[in-house]
Amino acid sequence: MNIKKEITIGANTSNPITVKRFGYGTMRLTGEHVWGEPENRDEAVQILKATSENGIQFLDTADYYGEDVTNRLIAEALYPYRKDLVICTKVGADRGADKSWRAYDKPENLRASIENNLSTLKIDQIQLVHFRVMPGTDTPFEESLNAMFEMQKEGKILHVGLSNVNEYELNTALAMGSIATVENAFSYEQRTSFSAYGQEVRGMQEIMDICVKNNIPMIPFFSLLSSLPNNENKISLIAKKYNATPAQINLAWLLHFNDLILPIPGTSKLSHFQENNKALDIQLSEDDMAFLG
Repeated sequence: MNIKKEITIGANTSNPITVKRFGYGTMRLTGEHVWGEPENRDEAVQILKATSENGIQFLDTADYYGEDVTNRLIAEALYPYRKDLVICTKVGADRGADKSWRAYDKPENLRASIENNLSTLKIDQIQLVHFRVMPGTDTPFEESLNAMFEMQKEGKILHVGLSNVNEYELNTALAMGSIATVENAFSYEQRTSFSAYGQEVRGMQEIMDICVKNNIPMIPFFSLLSSLPNNENKISLIAKKYNATPAQINLAWLLHFNDLILPIPGTSKLSHFQENNKALDIQLSEDDMAFLG
């Protein structure tokens, strides 16, 4: 099966952006519990430089990673940025002193986060921002999203996306304006919603039909999540067939599953980054995909 090697963000807008269909998620570059500096700062910088050397055009970050750690690392490693680099960030959450994850989604919070991202990344406009929904928040979804669209009108944001959304929220958002991308949890083993770290994590499978109908690129997080050993055995069998690692087959499966999926696997090891990047070159057959399911 041939796969598309590129994907277009905002294809139905006046400012479409086409990138290589394989990005890098920076969350793993932080310390333990996505908090503080990386264990190996030099290797973290090397990985970010390697993204550029390997033609990666899409980086996923957030100012609440660290906090501010991944943004500062990106700027340190890659500024001034290549013209074809898209830096995608997220707003809507922050971290407590106890390393907890909290909603930070009132209009004034979102504006403060955007200004902080612009400052730490050293840019004048963020090409893509995901509004991260924190289930249980007191702030109405429409109020938060209106604030995002307002900052888009001001030129601080080029494209607005959503993260951790359910079907109702995505349909509501599409009635309000243009949604460029959706970032939900999705992997071979875990495709639907689940709970983790005291949070409700929304799955991509439940909103995939809406994304396909509206030609919205889907960016999976937790894409290498392992939870079902029986299915993992299938991955291992295909990995042996192609002399590949299970992680590479997991990523190749994502690329073959739907042309609108843009994987962003993250790692804190340079060797794993190089391995993951080779997944784009693995061509699974229709029989392989049927076997994997």
